[in-house]
Order: sequence, then C-alpha cells, then structure tokens
Amino acid sequence: MKVVDAARRQVADGFRRIVSGDPSGAPDWVQQIAHGSDIGYFGPGSAAWAVHGSLPTLVGGVRALLMQTLHPGALAGVMQHSRYETDGLGRLAGTTRWLTVVTFGDTASADRECARVRGVHRKVVGTYPGATGLTPYAADDPDLLRWVHIAFTDSFLATHLVWGGPIPGGPDAYVREWAKAGELVGVVDPPRSVAQLRDQLAGYDPVLAGGPAAASTVNFIRNAPLGLGAKVPYAGLFAGAVSTMPAGHRALLGLPAVPGTVVKPLVGALLGTLALALGPASPSQRAASERVNTLDQTPV
Repeated sequence: MKVVDAARRQVADGFRRIVSGDPSGAPDWVQQIAHGSDIGYFGPGSAAWAVHGSLPTLVGGVRALLMQTLHPGALAGVMQHSRYETDGLGRLAGTTRWLTVVTFGDTASADRECARVRGVHRKVVGTYPGATGLTPYAADDPDLLRWVHIAFTDSFLATHLVWGGPIPGGPDAYVREWAKAGELVGVVDPPRSVAQLRDQLAGYDPVLAGGPAAASTVNFIRNAPLGLGAKVPYAGLFAGAVSTMPAGHRALLGLPAVPGTVVKPLVGALLGTLALALGPASPSQRAASERVNTLDQTPV
C-alpha cells in the first residue's frame, strides 16, 4: 500500500510540475489564492468552479489550443511572439496561471492577473500573409480577443459535457459566468448562452483556415515536449480533444475523425486514474476553500 501511495504522489507531483511550470508543483501564485478579502468573481457552487476544477480541463486545454490555431491572426501571434517551440510548457503554465487565479482567486488577485495578461497582449502585434497581402493583427484587437475567448469557452464546455460531472445552472451558466473573465481581458460582448456561443463561433467560419503554418503548430501540439512516461497519456488527451471538435474544423487542420465511442471510455479511464493520483481537489481549490472558510468565520 505504501508503494502504491508513493507512486500516486510521484505521478501527482510530476503532473503538477508540468501544468504549473514550478519545480515544487505549487508556485507562489497558487499559495496566494488562500488569501484575499472576498470569494472572488465566482466562488463555491459556481459553474466556473465546477468546470475548471475538474480533470476534463486537461482535454479542454488541448482542444482550445487546436481551435485557436484555426484563426490566422491568433496563429501568427503564437508563432511570432510565443516561445512555444522552445518552452511549450512555459506557455501552458502562463495560461494555467490566468485560468486558475481568475477562477479561484479573490477579485483583487483576478484583476491583477488580467492586467498582467492585457499587458502581454499589448506587445503582440504584427502581420501575416492574407488573401490580399500582408494583414495586420494585434492580440488586443476585440475581434481576435473574442475568437480566443469563444474557442476557450467552447472547448472547456464541450470536453466537460463528455467527461465531467453536473454543472450548477447548466451549460448556459458556465458560458454566462465565463463571459466575465473575457471582459476582464478586453473581450467586448462575449457570449452569455450556449446559443450565442454557437452563433459567434459560426460567424468566424469565413476567417478560419488551415495551411502549412497551422499544420506545423498542430504537429507541435500533438507531439508536446513531455517526458517519456507522459507521452502515452497525453496521446489519449489529444485524441479526446480531436474527437470533440466539429468536422469542419478538424478538416481544416488535417485531423482525422476520431470515434467518440472508442475514445470516450479510454479518456474516461485515463482521467479516473489521474483523479486517484491527484486527489479530490487541486491545491488551488483547497487554497480557495481555505480563503472562503476564513471569510465565513470572520465576525461581521
């Protein structure tokens, strides 16, 4: 039993190091979630806590990266300004930090984190080859920001609906709540229902494209620089992400159809195994619950 427990701890610690980008698996920004003066923008019982506190986010994160690749402006920003080819896990850690702090931190921490992200976006500008020549892009452009937001929202919702549990208030509640996170980084008029999310996604169809640059990025995402022991589990997460993508989006990226009837139980088993190793709550959730419990006990 001690050997099994030690193996689970090793898996859990290794996984958290990969996701957080910190050798300890618990960077300072996670520990700071335990402190603050309010429950944050969402709080216990929210749809955002339910979705982002569950392991299907691992599949959703991969799907979101693939979806974002479809927009030439978003793809150019990643290729020209990101360090993804030399430090792909560092980029993952930055995204994880934003998602975690905004979801589980107090409002002041969330606001600071979103200000950091907006500062990064202001520096991401450039051009990419378009149909009529070089097309300018900027990461803080409202249209491009909305694409990144809806690709993110759609991906985390789609994968949670396949492998996650109940969502308080249902899928519409998640889309409505996470619209606030979009607004905090500059998204104008984010969708507030599943119907609006679907409509806004469809509105980007004329812009989305594949091509050599997209194929190169997809290949990098498929073959993420992970340790040998993580490669097989990650392949399962990648297959799960692809299986939930619309056929048209898959075709643009040259991705094959992946039968959900085969992938769903396999990914479910993989996430179940990870759940045994990681425990019922992440360090971020535990820190947030500690803060909320302290607030509940504070005399009025």
